[in-house]
This record gives sequence, C-alpha cells and structure tokens, in this order.
Amino acid sequence: MKILVSGASGLIGQALIPFLTAGGHTVTRMVRSPSKLKGGDVLWRPGEGRIDTEKLEGFDAVIHLAGESVAQIWTPEAKRRILESRSHATELLCRALAKLKNPPKVMLCASAVGYFGSRPGEVLTEASSPGLGFLANVVRSWEQATLPATIAGIRVVNLRFGLVLSPRGGAFKSMLLPFKLGLGGKFGNGRQHFPWVSIDDVVGATYFALMNDKLSGPINVTAPNPVTNKVFTKTMGRVLMRPTLFCVPGPLFLALPGGMGTEMFLSDQNVLPARLTEAGYVFKHTQLADAVRHVLRSRGKVEFTGQPVIPVPAAMIAATVPTAAASATA
Repeated sequence: MKILVSGASGLIGQALIPFLTAGGHTVTRMVRSPSKLKGGDVLWRPGEGRIDTEKLEGFDAVIHLAGESVAQIWTPEAKRRILESRSHATELLCRALAKLKNPPKVMLCASAVGYFGSRPGEVLTEASSPGLGFLANVVRSWEQATLPATIAGIRVVNLRFGLVLSPRGGAFKSMLLPFKLGLGGKFGNGRQHFPWVSIDDVVGATYFALMNDKLSGPINVTAPNPVTNKVFTKTMGRVLMRPTLFCVPGPLFLALPGGMGTEMFLSDQNVLPARLTEAGYVFKHTQLADAVRHVLRSRGKVEFTGQPVIPVPAAMIAATVPTAAASATA
C-alpha cells in the first residue's frame, strides 16, 4: 500500500512508520516545515490553510497523527493551539482528500479518550455519549472535522488512544524519572481510572484498523483492563522496585490553569476497547505490569511481526485470530 502519514515525528509516528515499511508498504510523510522536506514528502501548512493538493493523489491510505501536545500549561493561547491543530488541520486535510480524483480508500485519524470527559462509576465504550470539559470538546471537534472525508466515501476510523506506554515519549516518559527516583505516587485519592495501552498495541491496533475494511468510526485503542491511578502507581513501583509513598493531594491540581489539573490528572475514565475486541483484535499486552516490563525492556521499539503487505478482507484477518474471533461472536 502507498500510505501518507502526518505527525511522522511524533511518538506514534516514529513507531508506526518503521513497522509499515518493514512490512513492504511505501510511506510518505506530511511535513510542515520546508526546511525538513525530503524527496517525496508532502508539504502542508495547516496554520496557514495551505496544503500541496496535487501531491495527495495516488495514495491508498492516509494516517493522520498530527496535533499540538496537550502536555503544556493550558493558557488561553495554548488551548487555542491545541484545538486548532486538531479541528482546523484535520478539516483542511479531509476537504483536500475529498476533492481528489482518486481519493484514498481509508483514512485513520488520531483521536483520544478525552472524548468521554470524567465519568466516575461508568464503563465507557464507543457507544457511550460524549463528556464535558475542554478535552471532550476538542476531541468532539476533532472527530467531526473528518466528516468531509466520510461524505466523499472514504472509510474513516477515529483512533481514540489512551495513555500510551512508551519510554520514548509522551506522558509515560515524563512519569518514569520520578518513579525511578522513588518519588512516584498517586494523584488525589487514586480511585480514578487510567485507560492505558502499550505502544505495541497502538501500532498493532492501528494496522488492524487499516486492513479491516469493516471498521469505521470511533475505535477505543486502550487495553482491555484499565486500572485505577492507585493500582497504576503500585504497579510502577513494583516493576521498578521503588517505593511509591508520595501522594499529590487533589486540591493542588486545581491550581493549574485552564482546568488542566482536573482533566489531565484526576479525570476518571474506565474505557474498554469494545469494537476492537468484537472485531477480533488480540492485544499483545492485557496486564499493566507485563506491558510496563516489556516497553522498558524493549525501550519502546516495536518489532515487525509479519502482517500481510496488501489489504485483505476482514474475514481473513479474523481467521488469523480464531480464538478471539470466536469469543467475540459467541
């Protein structure tokens, strides 16, 4: 397949692209800076509403991973950038794809479990309603921005990622040093659920969605066993063999601007990957401790495991994982 990827330099892009190329696919990057352009790259300037439309022709698939990091102080300006880098940039890309003579058959667009807001006491699946808060509004706008592609007949999948376990970047990398120093601890009362997923399963589920033509719309890319912050903290301490005696009182998070503290650290999201499970995807890592050990041992690198190079029907994909497929239809 010829695949166009935005956000190639991000955590997921850096893991996914070598995986795809090792499988025989041809990957082209979307680049925002002219100084970073290499042969074949597609230049786009979403902040200026510009994209090299002519170079978008001829791709079988588009994987859109670009977006401003939410791991920054939520000033009004930062919140504006976070929103526009997702909603405006995604709409720009989708409108351009919709106008092509030969648009791609599938588009995978990054999304996030922030869609659900904080929902204590609820089990959340793709069928659950949207929540409240800044992140929920951002994700709702982000997913709605893919509508032009859907209307044009492109199969669109919105990949709602949870906390990605990888020491190579993201929130997990930021957590590692305090835990290694024995300074890790729970946030508030620690009862809030953290939906997590290993970088291996991020890549695996993304590839599964790419190749399974029956999947479209929102897909929760989270491990099937979410844990509370308290359990997450204890697990990290056990794996790293460090104490986890500290606790950051909940009220301290209220001092962070823009609602960042409550939404980023105290939000309760018991999210399950219902649609992936039903479709027959088999998670590599279902238990947090095993996942943490693996990503630390592998340093977050994902190895190619021999997936098919060309698109195959969903039934053939399910046939490669008969146990999971059978349980999903039982």
